[in-house]
Amino acid sequence: MVEPGLITAAALDAVRAMIAPGVTTGQLDAEANRVILARGAESNFQLVRGYSHTLCVSINEQVVHGIPGDRVLEPGDIVSVDCGAQYKGWNGDSAITVVVPDAARPDVVARREELSRVTEGSLWAGIAALATASHIGDIGAAIQDYIEAQGPSAVSGETYGILRQYVGHGIGRKMHESPSVFNYRTPDPGPEVRPGLVLAIEPMVTAGTEETFVEGDEWTVSTADGTDGSHWEHSVAVHDGGIWVLTAPDGGKAGLAPFGVEPRQIG
Repeated sequence: MVEPGLITAAALDAVRAMIAPGVTTGQLDAEANRVILARGAESNFQLVRGYSHTLCVSINEQVVHGIPGDRVLEPGDIVSVDCGAQYKGWNGDSAITVVVPDAARPDVVARREELSRVTEGSLWAGIAALATASHIGDIGAAIQDYIEAQGPSAVSGETYGILRQYVGHGIGRKMHESPSVFNYRTPDPGPEVRPGLVLAIEPMVTAGTEETFVEGDEWTVSTADGTDGSHWEHSVAVHDGGIWVLTAPDGGKAGLAPFGVEPRQIG
């Protein structure tokens, strides 16, 4: 599963470089698809029934599952991009959040960048917990603890919300497999963590409550209170030597360093 993870990462890197005012979400989608096809893979999002795009692009109050199209990125937008690739029957899945620069509204940019930083930090906290976890529930507890430890936003004073209806998942021959990976503490510790397990860990965090609704396109998930959302995700393998972040070119070394965890390369 290393190669589909790296292909997914390459597609997201290409998209990240394009995010700027005036670019459409459809253009981002086309570039991601180009990168995936050029690497001999295919978009696994396009294999989901009823979905024909390579990416999900969610903007501002949209948290996940936004459909790419004619929408034009504007200064200050917070943009979450979710992508996946299938290569030789194996899957990768990852997501990033990027804030479009806006010199005229530094307060908006600062607030949204902080939300993104907290969400990404909680992702790495969850991945770090997986390195020593006995059960999958340890991941969600670590994510929740990290977010709650940040307290109210230093910029806006808002308390962060963790989506409850949307969670991470196992990944392998299919993009979505068992088990579910919750982003919060649950009474059930969940399945045991064993070598061979691969998980897509993906906290989805809002700048307000966790209440959401599905928009009229029947895909896009937006916050009920209109506050911003952020989504970060990596696919992570557990093997005999430790863990390896499949969708990070360095295996997660940089992201895990603040937590004192050293990823171990597979093989």
